Parts: sequence; C-alpha cells; structure tokens
Amino acid sequence: MIQTVWPYLAMMLLAAGVFPALERRFRWRLFGLLPPIVLTYLLVMSLAVAGLWQATAEIKAAQGLATAQLLPALLFLLMSQCDLRAILALGPRLLGVFACAMASILAAIVLCFLLFRSVLPADGWQMLAALSATWTGGSANLLAVKQATGLSDSSLSPVLLADALCYSLWVIVLFSSAPLAAAFNRWSRAAERPAQVTAAARANEPADAGDILSWLGIALLVGVAAQALAAWLPAGGLLTTTSWAVLVATAAGLALAQTPLSRLPGANALGGALLACLVAVLGSQSSFAGIAETPLFVLCGLCVLAVHVALLAAAARLFRFDMQLCGIASLAQIGGVASAPLLAATYSATLVPVAVLMAMLGLVLGTGVGLFMAGVLSALAPVTS
Repeated sequence: MIQTVWPYLAMMLLAAGVFPALERRFRWRLFGLLPPIVLTYLLVMSLAVAGLWQATAEIKAAQGLATAQLLPALLFLLMSQCDLRAILALGPRLLGVFACAMASILAAIVLCFLLFRSVLPADGWQMLAALSATWTGGSANLLAVKQATGLSDSSLSPVLLADALCYSLWVIVLFSSAPLAAAFNRWSRAAERPAQVTAAARANEPADAGDILSWLGIALLVGVAAQALAAWLPAGGLLTTTSWAVLVATAAGLALAQTPLSRLPGANALGGALLACLVAVLGSQSSFAGIAETPLFVLCGLCVLAVHVALLAAAARLFRFDMQLCGIASLAQIGGVASAPLLAATYSATLVPVAVLMAMLGLVLGTGVGLFMAGVLSALAPVTS
C-alpha cells in the first residue's frame, strides 16, 4: 500500500498518460465510446477503492496542493490558444446557431432539474451545474465548476459517466443522421450556404523541451498570481476565492492569446497533460459513496439531451437553421474540439474551421456558464430542513 507522496505521484502520472498513449497508437473503438479522460478517471477510481494507496496526511496535502495549483494553470493554457478575433469573425448567423444550441442545453438542464430535483441527491444542483459546464465547454470547465461549487469527489463519478454515455449516444445519432440533412433542411426551410471561415493557425509546429518548460513556468506563475489576486477580491455566495482564481486565470489566458507569445508551441500538449493529471488526482480521492446515484443521473442526462434536441429543432424551424450547423453547434459544446470537426467534415470541409472555433468559444464560456447555472439551480433546489 502506498503511503508517501512520490510513489503516489508516479501512479497519477502513469494513469494520466497510459490511455492517451494507447489511443494515439492503436485507435481502438473503445475510445470512441469512452474518451481517454473518462478511462483515466475510472482506472484511478478503481485503484483508490481497491486500496492501492492510503489517504495519509501527506498524500491528502499533495492532492489539495495539486488541485489548487494546477487548475488555474490549466485554464490559462487552454485559453491562451483561443483566437477571439477568429471567433467573432464567424458572423451573426453562425453565432446565432451557437447561442441557440447553448440556450437549449441550459434550458433543458433547468427543466430536467425541476423534474428530477425531488429524487436527486442534495448536491444534485451542483452535479447539474458541473454538467452544464462540460456540455457548453469541456472537462476543464467541469473541474473548475466542481471546485468552485464544492461538489464532492464522490458525486463527480455520476457526472463523468453521464457525460460520457450521453455524449457517445449523441455522437452516434449525429453521424448516423447525416443522410437526413436534406430532408431536415426542407422542413426547417433552411437555405444551404456553406460557411467560408478560415481558422487561424495556432502553434502547430512540434514543441521541444524548452517550449514545454517555458509554458509550464508561465502557467504556474499565472496560477499563483491568480490565487493571490483572488484572495483580495470580495468573496460571497458562489463567487468564492476559488471561483475568482479560475476566472482571473481564464482572463489572463484570453489576454495572452492576443499576443505573439500565444504562437509558442507546446501549450495544447501541456494543457492536455495537466487535464489528465487533474482528473487522475480527483479520481484518486474516490470511494463507493455516491455510486448509487449513477443510474438516476444518467437518466437525468438523457432527458436533458432529449429536451435539448427538441428545443434546438424548434429554433432551427423558427430561424431557418440547417441541420449541418445545428449538429456542429451542438456537438461543439457537448463533445468539444475532438469530435465536432469530424462531424463537420462529413458535411463539408469548409465547415471544419467553424466547428473548431465554436468548440473554442464554448471552452471560453464554459466556466462562467457553469457558475451562472450553479446560481440558478441552487435557487431552485429544495430547501432541506
């Protein structure tokens, strides 16, 4: 049994790296259903429950320090690659499709929370707030909202599983329904006009050790500075010190993205590595507590997805959106930059940059949206005596 920090950290790094490496080398179908980030969490959670390490004071301190320091650094790295000018260049129609997709997801979450709140656990509003963050942004946004709202580690497992299962189902539906696009467009009265958008190149050249270390140093310094500044900002309600830290780090990344420094290679690779490490650390604190809520929360997630589809279809009919843009806007938020471009490519190569930019926009907004939804859902939560 592991009781000291360094063997524990070695296990976290190994668990964080093994599935991305396997996916890149073998391309197994399993990764299409369960992304490496979810498999990492499940593996580390299983090892934690099996008792491979003991929650000593030393290991607990390492877990808390890793989460507090790496989360702002991760958000800074991800935001540093967002080209806001390219996103704004999408135009009103494409941004309108994106806004309708996001609004339908959030409205569906509120409606389903009202439907399920009597049977969800007491922290059900926090779970759905975290789900709203990842279904408008990505896993990094989920972790930020999880920390900001104080969602317990035991309640994170149902959220991740519902996210993975509903996402997998939605990917299958969207790809299999591509042949129906013409019929849908006739129903929605959409005019098919493929969008011509050029995505800005963002540091695609290979990164060397100097690039990686430079980004790591910058990101950690920004994380420390964000925490120091957050300690001076007024905290209250959902705007805790942690909330301020993640928002400050996000703003710093967006500001740096407008400078030549953003073209330094290595930020994406390092951000992906830090995300996997954070998920591994969170999974290492797991137990069987909260596992009973998983089937119920998955059912809730499926209901959210069904309502989202109905509302987005209604918006498509009202505003004459075509199926291609609706599907891309939805998957850009629920699936992110890894899957939305693939769906776009099945329609037209000209739509691939649109999918990438929409996914990046979701990443920019995800944390703020999740915190906003936390405020809305907490106000709707049943009063416990």
